[in-house]
Amino acid sequence: MSATSDQPVLPEPPAPPDPTDPESAAAPAAASAPGGDASGRRAPIRSFVVRAGRMGPGQQRARAELGPRFVLPFAPEPPDWDAVFGRRAPRVLEIGFGMGDATAQVAAAMPEMDFIGVEVHPPGVGSLLRQIGERGLTNLRIVQHDAVEVLRHMIAPASLAGVQVWFPDPWHKKRHHKRRLIQPALVALLASRLVPGGRLHCATDWQPYAEQMLAVLAAEPLLANTVQAYAPRPASRPLTKFEARGQRLGHGVWDLVFVRRPD
Repeated sequence: MSATSDQPVLPEPPAPPDPTDPESAAAPAAASAPGGDASGRRAPIRSFVVRAGRMGPGQQRARAELGPRFVLPFAPEPPDWDAVFGRRAPRVLEIGFGMGDATAQVAAAMPEMDFIGVEVHPPGVGSLLRQIGERGLTNLRIVQHDAVEVLRHMIAPASLAGVQVWFPDPWHKKRHHKRRLIQPALVALLASRLVPGGRLHCATDWQPYAEQMLAVLAAEPLLANTVQAYAPRPASRPLTKFEARGQRLGHGVWDLVFVRRPD
């Protein structure tokens, strides 16, 4: 910018930091991009931002009363899942269950299956614990930790009957696409944790993300698509209130259902 008078040109003040932008200085540390910490190690790119959120009285009570039984601490090796659930049954892992409404519905509808829900946000954990108590669910456990680390350390290879990733953050801005959860490295890890014939079910209401998901999943050699492209919504995925409202407004939802190929 050139000056048109003898007055000095002052630099424009910087824009205030955006606390919702993970690349802003005001963003929580959990969303730090690569660049290293004080030790010089490169920090991982997170697919989530741990935002502040208050737990209501019911969620706090559920956390205090049911947390010791239903919330498992992160561990550097797989626990004895048969002992955790008190039985041997097919197990499904869900990444990012939000407030847990769909998770609780699925667990209640499929008592023959065991479910492991992974979520980082405390209010969501409290909400799902409350629903566990209200519904009397015994086939559901929660790990409040980064899903990538849970998969690497707590889930043995070829041990899951299914994985659910429903409506992950689409990270709309192009510069944030690297933060999207469904990336080749994670999909390879997910596929390795499925038994042959095990199902990976993803869903999104953001078409550009659906297209990326389809390309990434189709490129994983361990996985095969159950249809040519996008699948109809399986009956096992409940229709949420948000989704039903979106459908009334003409919004789309894309389901992707892949299975692990036989060894």
